[in-house]
Amino acid sequence: MMRFLPLKLGRVYRCLKLLFVVGLFVILLMNTHNLFASFQKNELTDRRFINLNKCPACFGTSWCRKFMNGQVSFETWGRLRFLDIFNVKNVYFAQYGEPREGTRRIVLKRLGSNQELAEIDQKICKRATGRPRCDLIQAMYKTEFARINGDVRLLTPEVVEGWSDLVHCPSQRLLDRVVRRYAETKDSGSFLLKNLKDTERMQLLMTLAFNPEPLVLQSFPSDEGWPFAKYLGACGRVVAVNYVGEELWSYYNAPWEKRVDLARQLMDIAEQLTNNDFEFALYLLDVSFDNFAVGPRDGKVIVVDAENVLVADKRLIKQNKPENYDVWYESRFEECDREACLSFSKDSLCSRVTVDHNYYAVCQNLLSRYATWRGTTGGLLHHPPAHIAKDGQLEALLDECTKPKKRYGRFQAAKELREYLTRLSAASSPAR
Repeated sequence: MMRFLPLKLGRVYRCLKLLFVVGLFVILLMNTHNLFASFQKNELTDRRFINLNKCPACFGTSWCRKFMNGQVSFETWGRLRFLDIFNVKNVYFAQYGEPREGTRRIVLKRLGSNQELAEIDQKICKRATGRPRCDLIQAMYKTEFARINGDVRLLTPEVVEGWSDLVHCPSQRLLDRVVRRYAETKDSGSFLLKNLKDTERMQLLMTLAFNPEPLVLQSFPSDEGWPFAKYLGACGRVVAVNYVGEELWSYYNAPWEKRVDLARQLMDIAEQLTNNDFEFALYLLDVSFDNFAVGPRDGKVIVVDAENVLVADKRLIKQNKPENYDVWYESRFEECDREACLSFSKDSLCSRVTVDHNYYAVCQNLLSRYATWRGTTGGLLHHPPAHIAKDGQLEALLDECTKPKKRYGRFQAAKELREYLTRLSAASSPAR
C-alpha cells in the first residue's frame, strides 16, 4: 500500500503535466498570429503601423515621404515589436538623415497609448454614426471636422471652444495663429480655412480636438524662443519632434550647482509662459519631471510634453473685462496623495489677467519639499549645502511659493526665488 501511493501520485503528476503542455499548445495555436506579430519589426514604411491608412483621421502627412524613403529609422529597441508592451506612452527614439546635414536623433510620438488611440476611433464613429465601430474614413466626412468646410472663412471660437485644453477659451487671435502656422500644409502662412485642402482641414481639427500638442509646438515654436521641443512633421498618427536630451528626472541627484541652474530655468519658463510680449498666457496643466528635458550641450531646459497647455488671450480678457478680470488669481494649494497633481480652475485661468498658476505648478511639483515623483519626495532642490540650509531663505521662498501664508504671497515669492536662484547660479559654475 505504501508503494502504491507514490506510484499513483506520480501518474497524476504526469497526467497534469501532459494536460498543461497540451493546453499551452492549444493556446499557442489560437494565438499564432499574435505570437508571430510580436516578433515582427516595427517599420516606418508600414502604413498600418503608423496608421497612415486612417488618414484624414490622423495628425498629418508632411513627413510621409521621409518615412517611405528610409530617411527615418528606429533605434535598436524601437524596432522590436515585442518590446512595445513596455512602451506605454508610444514614444520612440529614431535617427533622421539628411544628405547635407548628416544624421541626428529625433523623437517619434504616437500622441497617446494604444487604448487612447482606439478611443479616438470610437469617438469619431460615435460622432458620425452613434455607434462605436464604423468605417473610419467615411465617418470622418460625416463629422464636424468635415462640416467646417472651405466656404467658412475663419476658424472661430464658438466652433471649437472646449474641444481641448488649448482651446478651452480660444480667441480669434489665437485661432488665426494656429491656422496660419499649421505645418501640415504646403500653403501655410494664411489664416483662411479656404487655403487648406479638405483633408488638411480635417487633420487640423482632429488634432485640435484629440491631442493639440503638435499645434502648440507649431504655434509657439522653439525658433522664436518658446521653451518647447521643435516640431518636425507627421505621418499618419506618428509625429516627429527634435530630440532635446535626457528627462529632468535624470538630474534629480546631479551636483547642487547643476540643480540650482535647472531650477532657475524652470522658474524662468514659468515667467515666460505667464508674462510675454504677445500677451498669450500659456498655463501648464500637467507638470512633472517626465515633461521636461535638458539639452546635453547647452544644459537648456525644454518642455517636451505640451498636450495639456491652456492658452488664455490676455488682450481679449482686458477687452471683454469679465467679472473680477483685474483681481489677481491665486492658485489654491491642496494636499494630494498622488504624484504631480495640481489644483486649478480652468475658467479662472481664462478670465483673469494676473495668474500665479505656473509658479505654483513648478514650485509644488518640481522644486519644493512637497514635490513627489517615483516614490521620492523633496523636489529638485533637496539637500542643499549646509550654509544654504542654515540660512533658511531658500526653504522659506519655496514654502511661500508652494503654500503661501500671505495674500498674493506666491507672486512675490516667485519673483524673489528667481532672483535668489540667479544669484546662486552666478556664484558658481554649473556643471554642464
